[in-house]
Amino acid sequence: MPRVEADMDTPVPPERVRAALLDFSPGRPQVWPGIHPSLYEVYNVGETQADIREGSKLPGSTVWAKEHYDWSDPETVRWTVVESNFCAPGSYVSATITPNGTGGSRIHVIWNRTPTTLTGRIAAKVITATKGAPITRSIRKGLSRLNSTGNHT
Repeated sequence: MPRVEADMDTPVPPERVRAALLDFSPGRPQVWPGIHPSLYEVYNVGETQADIREGSKLPGSTVWAKEHYDWSDPETVRWTVVESNFCAPGSYVSATITPNGTGGSRIHVIWNRTPTTLTGRIAAKVITATKGAPITRSIRKGLSRLNSTGNHT
């Protein structure tokens, strides 16, 4: 499995970051740029887990995954692939969110996906070669939206 780990800081407090990651409302795609609204579907949401479908439209292709979200750990949100058109079941992403000492958050992201298609292999090569730059850029964009709007998800 190609695996990348990255750390990032944000002025957004940990509880807001976590709330945004766990906001499965219809507004989720407006916060997180990697989610295309037409590919977003919520199947069920429980106290510490959810099953949803998310996806992105890329030039020349569309990628999607049915993900099982688990946030039973108070610091970590993990989403694991159940079914996908680009990566293997069991592939996952996790975000561990802790205070950064200035009122904001430090986020440790682990991207661990096994590609199953040409599109998936190309994306994995780009992500690993850039040490996760496309992933962190997408997360930073969502965090910037949270910070600039004062959105209290």
